[in-house]
Amino acid sequence: MITLRQAGNTWGKSVVERLSKDLQVEFPGIKGFSVQNLWYMRQFYTEYSDNINLQPLVGEISWTKNIIIISKCKDSHEREFYLRMTRKYGWTKTVLIQKIEGRTFEKTMINQTNFDETLPEPLKQKAKLAVKDEYTFDFLELGDEYTELEFEDSLIFRIEKFLREMGGMFTFVGRQYRLEASDREYFIDILLYHRGLQCLTAIELKIGEFKPEYIGKMQFYLAILDDTARVQGENPSIGIILCKTKDKTIVEYALRESNKPIGVAEYNTGSQLPDNYYDQLPSPEQISILLSDI
Repeated sequence: MITLRQAGNTWGKSVVERLSKDLQVEFPGIKGFSVQNLWYMRQFYTEYSDNINLQPLVGEISWTKNIIIISKCKDSHEREFYLRMTRKYGWTKTVLIQKIEGRTFEKTMINQTNFDETLPEPLKQKAKLAVKDEYTFDFLELGDEYTELEFEDSLIFRIEKFLREMGGMFTFVGRQYRLEASDREYFIDILLYHRGLQCLTAIELKIGEFKPEYIGKMQFYLAILDDTARVQGENPSIGIILCKTKDKTIVEYALRESNKPIGVAEYNTGSQLPDNYYDQLPSPEQISILLSDI
C-alpha cells in the first residue's frame, strides 16, 4: 500500500510516520510497527515482489535475518547466497553478520579448484561451494613470524572457530594424520570430513607462497587416503592447500594437470579483503548454477 500510494505521489514520509503511530495504537502491545520497520517492509516488498528466485526463500528465515541481508547486500545473487546458506546451516544473527562482513560470498565464488575436471557431476558444484578463495583466521594469536607447526597448533587449539571458518559442515578427524605406503610413513597436517559431500578432506598448511610442487604432494596423499582410509559409500577425498599467498596464474597451471580434486586458498590473520574481489566474480549464469545446489 505504501509503495502504491507513493508511486502516485499522494504519500510522503510524514504519512508513514503517522501510519506507524496509528498501527501501534490500533494494535497495542504488538511490536514491529516502528517507522523504520515500515520502511523495511516497503523495501522488502519492492526488492522481492518480482523476484521468483528469492520469493520462496525469504519466508524460511526470520524477519531479523531478512533485514540484515536486504540492508547489507545490494546484489540479488549475493542475497540469494546468504538466504540459502542461512537456511541450510542455521546461521544465527551474529554469524550471518560476520559472514557478510567477511565477504563470504565473494570468497566462495572466485575460489580456485579443479573440481570441474576431477569430480562426478552430482558433486562438483557442491564441492566448489565448500572451498573458499580466502580464509580469515583473525582468532589466532600469532606473532609476525611463526612456523607451520605453531600455525597448526594454534588452529587445533581453537578448533571450533577453525571449523566454523572452514564452512560449518566439516568435522575434525585428526592432526598429523598418519598414512603408510611401502613401509614408509607420511602425515597430513589436518584431516577433516565434510558431512555434506561425505568425503575426507586433507588440509595442508603452508606459511609462505604457493608452490606448484604442493599439488603433487597433495595428489599423493589423496591417492593413499582413497585406497586405505575411505570407506564404502564415501565420495573421493578432496584436498585443500592453505597458503599465506598465491599467484592465481601459477595455481591455474599447477591444477590443470592434476587428476585429484584439489583447491588452493589463501589465509590471513586479519579481516581485510581486496576491493577488486567483486570484479573477479564469475558470470551471473555461473553463480546461478552454483546457488542452485545450496
